[in-house]
Amino acid sequence: MDDVDYGRIELLVLDVDGVLTDGRITLTGEGDEIKSFHVRDGAGMKYWKRAGGKLALITGRGCPAVTRRAKELDVDVVRMHAKDKLPVLREILEDMGVGPEAVAVMGDDLTDIPLMRHCGFPVAVADAVEEVRQRASYVTEACGGCGAVRELIERILKGSGRWDAIMARYIGNEGD
Repeated sequence: MDDVDYGRIELLVLDVDGVLTDGRITLTGEGDEIKSFHVRDGAGMKYWKRAGGKLALITGRGCPAVTRRAKELDVDVVRMHAKDKLPVLREILEDMGVGPEAVAVMGDDLTDIPLMRHCGFPVAVADAVEEVRQRASYVTEACGGCGAVRELIERILKGSGRWDAIMARYIGNEGD
């Protein structure tokens, strides 16, 4: 795959708008915010948890849809309305007892760069701004909200030898 030690990654830190969603914000006439999440990203997040990984969401915005989706996916930590994301990440790492080298951060815009500079594996979605893509160790083929999170999770799990255990649940021993 490449020279990244995927086995060391314990925590995935994800932005929401532009990473878990396509970045569009839909407002209803009543002022409610609507977000669309890709089902394969959610499945990937469940596989990541099943493989023993931890998940954190850090977003500059916030809405009930994020809280609900995070609960459905058993996200360990959710921090919304984080205008300055790096202190939030440092607090999460301290609380979880995880070092920066064991963290993968996925972002799409300038506010994610400080997080990407403070982790072992910085990742950008395909449609991230140029400055973010330039600072990423890996740029996904998928755009934000279109399976990029799943792509990253599969890459890490396959690269660390943990994917076979996920697959075994679905295919068993195909030789039988």
